[in-house]
Amino acid sequence: MNSNHHLNLFPPLIQAGQAKQFFQSGKTLLSAQSPLNQSYAVFPSARKDVPSIKASDVEEQPIFFASTETSPSSERRLFIGDTSIIFAALQNLTSTAQSRGQEWLHSQETHDVIRKLTLDYVNFTRECWIHTSSQSSSQFSGDHYRSLYTCLALFVVLYVPEYGYEDAPVGDDLMEWLNVHFIEPSTEEGDHLSGLDRPWEDETFWPYLVRVTLRGLSKAATFFLATLSTHPCDNLRRLAQQLSPLLQSQPHLQSFEAERDFAYASHRWKDKVKALRIELDSVSESDRHDGIENWWDRLSDIVGILEGRSEVIRRVCEDLGADWREISVSWGVFADARLRRQDLPEVVSQILDDMPQDPTNLEDMVHAALFSGDPAKALSHAAQLDPWLAAHMADLMQALSLIEKDANEDSGLNIRDFYVLNYAQYLHADPALWRITVAYMFSCGETGVRSADEVLMHVPLKLRFVGSSTHGQGDQNNADNLKSGDLAGVVKDINATCYEYQREEVRRTICRIAAQTFVQEKEYGLALSYSSSAEDWTGLGRVVDRVLQEYITAGPEQFTRHVAGIAPSLQALRMQSGAQGIFIHRLMFAVRYAEFHQRLSNRDLQDAAWDLVSMFQDGLAPKSWWAILLCDSQQLLQHDAALLFPYASACILLRHLEEVIARTDQGSGGEYLRVLISKIGSGGTNEALHALQGVRLALAKYFSRCTMIGTGGKQILERKFIAAV
Repeated sequence: MNSNHHLNLFPPLIQAGQAKQFFQSGKTLLSAQSPLNQSYAVFPSARKDVPSIKASDVEEQPIFFASTETSPSSERRLFIGDTSIIFAALQNLTSTAQSRGQEWLHSQETHDVIRKLTLDYVNFTRECWIHTSSQSSSQFSGDHYRSLYTCLALFVVLYVPEYGYEDAPVGDDLMEWLNVHFIEPSTEEGDHLSGLDRPWEDETFWPYLVRVTLRGLSKAATFFLATLSTHPCDNLRRLAQQLSPLLQSQPHLQSFEAERDFAYASHRWKDKVKALRIELDSVSESDRHDGIENWWDRLSDIVGILEGRSEVIRRVCEDLGADWREISVSWGVFADARLRRQDLPEVVSQILDDMPQDPTNLEDMVHAALFSGDPAKALSHAAQLDPWLAAHMADLMQALSLIEKDANEDSGLNIRDFYVLNYAQYLHADPALWRITVAYMFSCGETGVRSADEVLMHVPLKLRFVGSSTHGQGDQNNADNLKSGDLAGVVKDINATCYEYQREEVRRTICRIAAQTFVQEKEYGLALSYSSSAEDWTGLGRVVDRVLQEYITAGPEQFTRHVAGIAPSLQALRMQSGAQGIFIHRLMFAVRYAEFHQRLSNRDLQDAAWDLVSMFQDGLAPKSWWAILLCDSQQLLQHDAALLFPYASACILLRHLEEVIARTDQGSGGEYLRVLISKIGSGGTNEALHALQGVRLALAKYFSRCTMIGTGGKQILERKFIAAV
């Protein structure tokens, strides 16, 4: 798989034609590669040859993220998703083996499951090959998936045979693999010859007949041998008639219940071939040419193949343009019908010395390594062909104990984990595949777990669509769920993944990130929920502070609306074990203060007055908010229709007012007046004290009214007594 070495940023960091201006501004471009994958962070920075810029002059600079890996297309993503299900099934199997012991892993039951899963991989690659072959604009060509198909199918033949057949002769299975994946001769050649009255006169007749014999295609061979019944040469007609039943009766292992019976039948069949050789050699030199072709030489090659003569097989393959694969497979069918898997590498090594594999063809290199019994080398070439192939073959190889399980001292990874992580990093080029990415990473030991944690903590949460009308119905449904306080969409999936892999600390970190995002969106109720889920009590306090800040910046109406979103969380938080009281206390004040303003707006002044005093009495109001509450009391103190505060309550207000003024005079004004100064916006401490002098004047007049009327507010005292009961 090739990676792009030229990356385009979108939107462009530097507009076309403006590179010179960018350079003249004293900036340059810097980049940093991720230690996890082939992604880069690209950002503008001041050039070293330019005088340093003052901190006050530095503006926020964008950071662009780019990757040399091409993100999977839709059909590739489908292939990745489907095969990840097989991968997950194998992980479940190996996890079970850890609890049940290695003996169970090597049992027939387990072997059958592994073989079934491997065949599932083969079938998926085959389907993808067929599908992409009919598509004109696929990210990977049909030929690419055909290569994956041939490699996996060969892996099954050589390394995952049916249980009990590990030591059985492998020739017939390899011939079936060769004929399925590398069809020779072509169907068109056969159709052409079958349409001729005298096919032996065509120059392709004998090469075709030799090739189908070499490939074990007995039906095609006997069909064209039958056409020689009208050949003018008597010897050729007679010998062709004797050859046909020999081709049809060649023993094959799958036709016998025991290998001993197969060996005996093969020995007897070889005797018949030798008898045919004797008859062939008895043909006189003068009768071996029909005026068109030396038929005897051709027929001798066919008999030589059946005899298993290695020099004939090699020469014929070279004449036909066949490669090392065809020689190796033919060897296991004709030269040594009892050739076993463990003996195949020695034979292939000799063949490759004379006819080496194509080093420019990665598929050919993978095949050669598998034939040679070198799984590690096969993985090395497979990784260059497609990281998907290397990852899944390595996973199967470790389950079958074909590769070392010990970790490399330098990397801390074993062979299997190295290739699986490499594939996971390829998947990470597409953020939408994060679920599959972390599934592969979590299967790779401590290094994989750390990588997966980083991926989870950087998944785009897609929280900013809340309340937006520009998204589809699915997004809007997620938004509705989020607004109701439920987890939904990506956040819900991430939480589920963290629970599945027991990554509680990561889950809490992500909840904190979500809470921060909701704070930016002013969705304070959701921010509070996520802070609570993360047990981030300090963060919860910051959320409450931001809500209280809304009163300063946006006024009581907006503040009340925001508190309505966080109020439902109060009861649950008070019941939650581990919740830190100081932050719950702050939340209770925000809710009570919002209720106070709600009553003011509803002109329920009597209850508003009671709420105001109770916030002082219950110790809910932070000292920094006392001045604000005292200023709020001014309009209630000046209410002409009725005395809203009992005398004792007015005294409470006066006592807090005196403390604020006194402590300010002592130099603690920042502690008591900070919020009021922020609300006033200008004038500082003097303006704040001036406002409090207005409250003092209102209290003085209120006490005068109380003195004139009596105690003031008997009904309030009764209401407060009833409420306390």
